[in-house]
Amino acid sequence: MHQPIRRRAAFAAGLALTAPRLARAQGADWPTRPIRMILPYAAGGPTDVIARVLADALSQRLPQRVVVENRTGAGGNIGASAAAKSAPDGATFLFTNTGHAVNRSLYTRLDYDPATDLVPVSIIAESPMVLLVPNDLPARDVAGLVALARAQPNALTYASAGSGGALQLVSLLFLQAAGLQMQEVPYRGSAPAMQDLIAGRLHMLYDAGITAFPLATTGQARALAVSSARRSAVMPDVPTIGEVGFPAAAFSVWQGVLAPRGTPQPIIDGMQQAIAAALAEPALRQRLTELGAETILGNSPADAQRYVAAEMERWQGVLRAAGIQPQ
Repeated sequence: MHQPIRRRAAFAAGLALTAPRLARAQGADWPTRPIRMILPYAAGGPTDVIARVLADALSQRLPQRVVVENRTGAGGNIGASAAAKSAPDGATFLFTNTGHAVNRSLYTRLDYDPATDLVPVSIIAESPMVLLVPNDLPARDVAGLVALARAQPNALTYASAGSGGALQLVSLLFLQAAGLQMQEVPYRGSAPAMQDLIAGRLHMLYDAGITAFPLATTGQARALAVSSARRSAVMPDVPTIGEVGFPAAAFSVWQGVLAPRGTPQPIIDGMQQAIAAALAEPALRQRLTELGAETILGNSPADAQRYVAAEMERWQGVLRAAGIQPQ
């Protein structure tokens, strides 16, 4: 083993061993009771699965259990509001995704402010989306899809799962970058959209890698590009959206942990250190990769704050350019 690799491995192992002690030192006696991690989305989805995997890992490192609580509805705002209004004592955190950065521009009557009432602790990971088309569509690559859509404005269809959802957001980015007009078809989720795509009733679907790649590898649909800035290790032959000429359409769904405003900084630092220690474990990293997380972060609270602020600004511009009015 090379010296730099040995040093990184030793650092990761040391961090994993010392995380509980660091957390207690940084946050005094925190945590003294089980930690509730509110998830504003339904059980069983990619964000839910990643949250539960992380919660299990944190439960092994902290002196208290971390329990995921699903609080769904209103595009994630019911759960986020509950977390924002919780006591800032380190007993409640929010586990959310890209939708959190969108909601401030998408909804006008929120009873909390996503930008100020929840403080980023750490961004956990980024997951790419995959641009899929049906096998019978006469487009073998993104250039072919663009040519087809430009020749028939508003004739082709793309899937969304409602305003502010990842399926809609990444599609809007691509359509804006390519200057295309396609008809949006709303679904209750990616599963029914996938069935219509396979049957040829839908012309374009962006889906999470964990479900999109199996569809492509089994020949049920054609993968034209991944939305991330670099190619996926799962299907390295599929180009990135930047490589095919549309870098402005690069997109990754991110997952992150946030705390109610007023949570003491030592507690925020302690939670971030525990997260970083968990993400340093090879077994956890492998599991997250299997769940479609191509980039694993675990960054600092300061970096997470800058990350979320930049995302909020970006999506405000995307929604405005698409003519989507706040609800």
